[in-house]
Amino acid sequence: ALSFHSCNNLRVSGLQHVNSQKNHISINGCNDVDISHLKITAPEESPNTDGIDISASNHLQIHDSFIGTGDDCVAINGFSSYINISRVLCGPGHGISIGSLGKGGAYETVEEVHVEDCTFKGTMNGARIKTWKGGRGYARKISFERIRMINAGNPIIIDQTYVNRMAAASTASGDVEISDVSYKGVIGSSTDARAVYFNCGDGAGCRNIVVEDVEMTSAVAGKQLFAVCNNAHGTSSADRSPRVPCLLP
Repeated sequence: ALSFHSCNNLRVSGLQHVNSQKNHISINGCNDVDISHLKITAPEESPNTDGIDISASNHLQIHDSFIGTGDDCVAINGFSSYINISRVLCGPGHGISIGSLGKGGAYETVEEVHVEDCTFKGTMNGARIKTWKGGRGYARKISFERIRMINAGNPIIIDQTYVNRMAAASTASGDVEISDVSYKGVIGSSTDARAVYFNCGDGAGCRNIVVEDVEMTSAVAGKQLFAVCNNAHGTSSADRSPRVPCLLP
């Protein structure tokens, strides 16, 4: 519905977007951007209605907004860096996503993304990083802090073998490198028993993953939450729910 290309010192505030035909706002090739006080809505079942799509852009602030759509609330794509997202209520939707990166073996990078004081309510995913098998590049220096989950699916997820449902699985080797990712102060409720999922590739895997003060309960009474890791390296605090004992040194 609204696209900004090659803009510097951009300020977007006070807009209301309803039922865009595809993604609501696109930011491409921009530098020094402040986005605030937006209300973006679309039905939960509406496909590809991302709230804010970011690509090849640097130094963005997204804050004090509501985004509820049928896809990612915020999607951060390749060659983007220094992005701060705060005080955003996300839901419904697919969460706040880094990626997807590396489709078709592409080289893409994302770094210095920091999400804090945000709420995910009734989302399909929460804090998500997704990269394609066979891609190249990196996603690094990413943090999620003081995050609240309210009946969210896949609250914490890294998928280094992401494949679109409409595409066949890639047989290409190599991975987009994922490193220096932290989750601190994530609380609330999960609709999935698997509340933490680090699905990293068979190569280098994911490095320096930090899980601290994560404390969630199941949205289904009586169910216990757990974590699943595949070739994920890092550290976690051991006395909260879910425990994450599967991280490798």
